[in-house]
Amino acid sequence: MQSAQSETTRRHMVDSQLRTNGITTAWIVKAMGELPRENFLPAGKEAFAYLDRSVPLGNGRMLNPPLATAEMLQIAEVSDSDNVLLIGAGTGYMAALLSGRAGKLVAVESDADLAKTARTNVAGLNLVEGGLGEGADKDAPYNVIVIDGAVEQLPAAIEAQLAEGGRIVAGLAEGPVRRLAVGTKHGGHVALRAFADTEVASLPGFERAREFVF
Repeated sequence: MQSAQSETTRRHMVDSQLRTNGITTAWIVKAMGELPRENFLPAGKEAFAYLDRSVPLGNGRMLNPPLATAEMLQIAEVSDSDNVLLIGAGTGYMAALLSGRAGKLVAVESDADLAKTARTNVAGLNLVEGGLGEGADKDAPYNVIVIDGAVEQLPAAIEAQLAEGGRIVAGLAEGPVRRLAVGTKHGGHVALRAFADTEVASLPGFERAREFVF
């Protein structure tokens, strides 16, 4: 059951973090204003649900700040006709938001504990357990791919699962800098363009191969 304090804090998050930073898409504002983020956090972490910061989920994974989530959703422009792939389901927060908007949603999670929690938190979630960098080829191609975290590089497998003309949104890890980026597939390839500097946690499985220097 939601407490009055939780509802008040959530409204404040929407007004002070989202609206003041250009989040105007009605369905995002409504969904994030109604969905209790605290339900997607480990016990004892609920008090951090609406802070403008990442929150640990366990096993080295994080729930991204509310603004990063909203910015990714807004630029993804998901519609009810889209087949959407979410990479990095975590405990299911982004999946819960997308499930009320996308025509079809497939989520991928590599951590068994998080996958179990996501299934509990999001009824009927089509979740594939496997390497995040492998995506979910069975239901491809996707009109939209959302990578809910920062990556050093975009694997060929993920690029191949995006439909021509489809959109991909992800965080970019460039050394210590974290950015959000978007790209559209043209001629079989995707070029990511950074559009915002923000805090976004790195995801495993997207590390760039290290070059040896002699």
